[in-house]
Amino acid sequence: MELIISNASSKPIYEQITGQIKAMILSGELAEGEQLPSIRALANSLRVSAITTKRAYADLEADGFIETVQGKGSFVSGGNAELIREEQ
Repeated sequence: MELIISNASSKPIYEQITGQIKAMILSGELAEGEQLPSIRALANSLRVSAITTKRAYADLEADGFIETVQGKGSFVSGGNAELIREEQ
C-alpha cells in the first residue's frame, strides 16, 4: 500500500491518508478482509505522527470502510457494496 502525502496541500495529512485509503478500497485495490498496516508502522513509513494515522483510521472506521480488531489490527470491512455505491 503506497500513500503519497503532500505537505504543500491545503488538506490536513489525516484527510489525505483517509482519502487515499478510501480510494483504494473503492477501486478494489484493497480487498475485503485485507489487513492494513498498523497505526505505528504507517506513521513511521509516512514520517508522520502516530496520532495523525490514528485519526485517519478512526475516521475510516466511523465511515464503515475499515474495522479494527483489538490485538489483531485494522481490516477492510466486509459488506462494502452499499458504501461503494453511495460513495460513487
